[in-house]
This record gives sequence, structure tokens and C-alpha cells, in this order.
Amino acid sequence: MSTQRTFVIDDQEFAGQRVLVTGGTKGAGAAIVERLSTAGALVLTTARSKPDGANDALFVQADIATPEGTATVARGVVERLGGIDVIVHSVGGSKSPGGGFAELTEDIWQEELNLNLMAAVRLDRMLIPHMIEQGCGAIVHITSIQSRLPLHESTIGYAAAKAALSTYSKALSKELGPKGIRVNRVAPGWINTSASEAMVARLADHSGSDEETARQGIMDALGGIPIGRPAWPREVAELVAFLVSDRAASIHGAEYVIDGGTVPTV
Repeated sequence: MSTQRTFVIDDQEFAGQRVLVTGGTKGAGAAIVERLSTAGALVLTTARSKPDGANDALFVQADIATPEGTATVARGVVERLGGIDVIVHSVGGSKSPGGGFAELTEDIWQEELNLNLMAAVRLDRMLIPHMIEQGCGAIVHITSIQSRLPLHESTIGYAAAKAALSTYSKALSKELGPKGIRVNRVAPGWINTSASEAMVARLADHSGSDEETARQGIMDALGGIPIGRPAWPREVAELVAFLVSDRAASIHGAEYVIDGGTVPTV
């Protein structure tokens, strides 16, 4: 796999901007927090577990897959930031076992929907009124190419929830555009994160194979990645930073795929 590139960042591009990034302690979420913070934004993040070295003033520990958790985060945004200019819903993931649809219980389905769809819906409902009041804002929902290419072996619930998030986002953009608030989506393919490696390990365990075989199985199910590798989290963060910046002022209601060419259709 090729090494990560470095990028030149304007450390004042987002000066004065108040940002919430959900799921911002690992993977692409952590990269988004770092990218926007480096560019001058005041970034609050949230996760179920507090990482070592987290800044207490800019971290809210909560499970946003629950209504109580989203309420806690919304209060934290108002109390600590005094308002909100940018929301990036990066939280997401799947704990579904391998084995296809028959392995997905009622509880698993509800967990997938709560984390990958309802967390964003609930937080938007609480925070968007602040954006409407000030007449501006930017929102990015992290969806997935699995809304187009679901992996039937392992991620049906996740893929369905992300497809619903994409549809919800498009509808939201229609409503909020006239109010000065831009809503866009970023649909990653395979990102090289600890979560994706955990999924590989689960699939290997379920099938009784090794991780390399499971990893190749995911690649085969996706139809391959033409550039030959997953995306780096920092590459996803660069796309998000562009979409919430003034450089993208006329980009609204769109979905940007970042998958190394995995999706084979136009």
C-alpha cells in the first residue's frame, strides 16, 4: 500500500468556526477533527469512550445511538461552543456477524439503525434550529458506498441504514438550502481503519479462515479497488474540509464518493 501524502493547510481557514464531529476519536472521524482543528476551527467531538489525552473542554462522552446520548451532546454543543456552524456526522459502523440476513436479529437491526441513521437524525433535529436562527451553516453526513454495493455476507443492516441516511440527507438539503444551510454527503468505500480491520477479523473467525483470506473476500465482494488500496482517513478528511469550506459555497445536496474507483457505474 502506498504511503500517506502530506497536505499544506491554511491554519486560519476555519478560524472562529464552531464544529461538531461525531465519532471523532478513531479512523476518519479523528482525521476530520485533526484537519479542521489544524485549520483553526473549535472542534467538539463525542464518542462512547473517552480516549487518553482527550481535551475535556472539547469532548463529550455519550452514546449517540440513544436518544439520551444525543441530548447530552446537543447540550454540550450549546454550553461549550455557544452555537454551531458545522456538523459532521462521522459516527457509524457495524457489529453484525457474518452469515447473511438470517443472522440479523431484531436487536441487531435496531442497533444498526440507531447508530448509522437515527444518531444523525436526532442530533440534526436538536442543532439545526441554531443554524436556522443565524442563517448559515454546513452539514456533512458520512454515508457509504455500501448503500449501492451492500455486502450481503456481513453488512446488510449497515448498508440499509446508510442508504436511509443518504435519502434523509437529500430531503434535508431541499428544506435547508433556502435557509442558508448547506447539506452534503460523503460516501467512502473501504477506509483503512481499526474498525475495518476488526470487521476482517470477525469475518475470518466466522468462516474459519485467516484474515488475509477474509480481506481478499471483501475486495472480491466489492469488485476490487482499481487504485489498489483502501482510502486513508486523512484523504476523507480533506474532502470533508473542502465541502464545509467557503470554496464549496455552491455545492449543496450532493454526494461525493471516495472509493478508489470501486463503484463500477457512472
